[in-house]
Amino acid sequence: MTLAIVLAAGGPAAALPDDTVPHLVAQWRAAGATEVRVAADLGELAALAEQATGPVLVSGADLVAHTTVFKHLATSPVPGTAALVLADPPADRHAVVHEERGQVVSAGSAGTLSDATGSFGGALRVVPADLPALVAAARTAATTTVPAGAGGPPADPAGAPGSAVPAPGSAVPAPVGSDAKPVGADLDRLFAAFTATGALTFAHRVRLLVAHRVVDPAGLTAARAELAGVDEDAAELRLSVKERDDFFTTYFVSSWSPYVTKLCARLGLTPTGVTMISVLFAVVAAVLFGVGGRPALVAGGVLLYLGFMLDCVDGQLARYTRNFSPWGGWLDTMADRAKEYVVYAGLGFGMTHAGLGDGWVLALAAMTLQTVRHHIDAWYGVLHDAAARRPKTASTGGGIGDKLNAASNRVQNDTGSLSYWLKRTVVFPIGERWALIALAAALFDTRVALIAVLVWGGLAFAYTGALRTLRARFLRVPALGTVDAGLHRDDGLLLRRFGGRIPAQLPLAVLAALAATGLLGMTLAAADTARWAAPVALLVLLAAGLAARGRAEGPLDWLVPAALRAAEYVFAIAVGVAGDVPLPLVFGYVFVLTLLHYDLVARLEKRQPAPPLHDFTLGWEGRSILLVVALIAGFAWVGMATLGAYLFVVFVMSVVAAWVTVPARAARTAPAR
Repeated sequence: MTLAIVLAAGGPAAALPDDTVPHLVAQWRAAGATEVRVAADLGELAALAEQATGPVLVSGADLVAHTTVFKHLATSPVPGTAALVLADPPADRHAVVHEERGQVVSAGSAGTLSDATGSFGGALRVVPADLPALVAAARTAATTTVPAGAGGPPADPAGAPGSAVPAPGSAVPAPVGSDAKPVGADLDRLFAAFTATGALTFAHRVRLLVAHRVVDPAGLTAARAELAGVDEDAAELRLSVKERDDFFTTYFVSSWSPYVTKLCARLGLTPTGVTMISVLFAVVAAVLFGVGGRPALVAGGVLLYLGFMLDCVDGQLARYTRNFSPWGGWLDTMADRAKEYVVYAGLGFGMTHAGLGDGWVLALAAMTLQTVRHHIDAWYGVLHDAAARRPKTASTGGGIGDKLNAASNRVQNDTGSLSYWLKRTVVFPIGERWALIALAAALFDTRVALIAVLVWGGLAFAYTGALRTLRARFLRVPALGTVDAGLHRDDGLLLRRFGGRIPAQLPLAVLAALAATGLLGMTLAAADTARWAAPVALLVLLAAGLAARGRAEGPLDWLVPAALRAAEYVFAIAVGVAGDVPLPLVFGYVFVLTLLHYDLVARLEKRQPAPPLHDFTLGWEGRSILLVVALIAGFAWVGMATLGAYLFVVFVMSVVAAWVTVPARAARTAPAR
């Protein structure tokens, strides 16, 4: 059950017409709140929130906004609490906020928060896990005094000038320090106190629609007139498009995909249904690339473009219809990668079939490179999230990392500029990858398409790797220390039980990747010799893994999971080549590994627990040991095929257990609404 609470206290409500609070109540109901209550003060708000069992929506009586704004806040897909943040200059009584990477990291009065990026919009959605923090913050704010002149209720005329007066609902006024200047309105003091608890709060910005906090009837009239001048449905459709996207997506897809989104909504299609159609388009494109011939290559390029358009539409449809679910988000992430790698397989087969060389070598290289890059992207995001929420300290002296960080932020905020689009394009995002594949295959051939992906992907890897390494040294945040490092390294039973405590994880992980690469090189030079060198390379991998089980405190240890992914993939490819395993089978085995690892990445980004059957995947070291045993026994292809099939079955069963069985059981046992 979703509870909405309208706080009718803190000054503004008394100055506004009597219909203001009932109008807000009706808007919250239209936005999807199951129950709406009006709280007279912060104490009553705390009591209501303490009894809540589901999400709680809170707003003040001075908020004037489109109902769609309330609906978007209530249904925000972010995993934590979300607060409405406005670009409007705040009144004296309103809180201002500082946000980084979409997270509100601090809130307070304009006089004490010099680096404000916006003002608190007077509404927030609190997830159940943060309700204790909300209750504590409400009770803290209820006993906070407000200096005269800082906003809120006026000072007592009988008191000394500038004397502090109790806030409405105060039990025992708390003393205010000489440097304290709390914001005046009750809800703003509540939000500042809530932010101070450290609860993860995401900033929910208003685009295209209207939201204002008003302080008098004239402001209310003006705000309502502004609301009436906006077509809510048209704005909501435009809002379904991401605010910031890549160059190709922005100008060649999102410029017309909202019309498809509108059509899908009218036809009653779900985002998951659109995702599955996009998968079908990609599979057919891969088949056409495999068939070869100019008509098939051109048709494959067209289908690939249309499939990518539908890949954008599924997210737009979810935002337009507010049809979000953890399953849908997970499926979209997994489908994106699966589609891309199926296309690589089609290109590899087509290249081999056309007599242009062994395309499976290039397909394997492209898949390995892209997966390692994605893991680096995911962990760099974790690093920045951790950096955004750490206590701020003085500059470290303006080193190169500091300068790169400042320059990157300037470019990122200069949306639409040439430097902004160059930065967005050079990293080779998915839209540019699919466009390059479609054009290269249609105009040239499958070999050119794979080589182009490898060349641009390699340059992007070098560029982003170098800059992010320098910036990470500046940030100095142990990102692996904020999550279950063993899970996301994909450690198995052996490493979990016998792992050491050496803190220098990255050099050891890089050593493992170099050992695997050396084995691959030896295999390509002399397969018979490499067959017996594989156990030696395995020992290096295991030694590195066992020693790297300590706490990840180094500034670059966020690179460890990606280095281990590279080590396992290259090692598996080397074993396959040494054992004369057909390369399509090697590709299939590595593809299954990428599914396991992208599942972990999707859970990392949403801070979700391990997959239900994760222990049965044996860990990267367990899988590597089995491959070497099969190689020495002379049954490398049987071992790889059997292990790959086993891992795929475990993956499917884990998906069923995580996303089908558990949600269905929860739905059957949930109380009626």
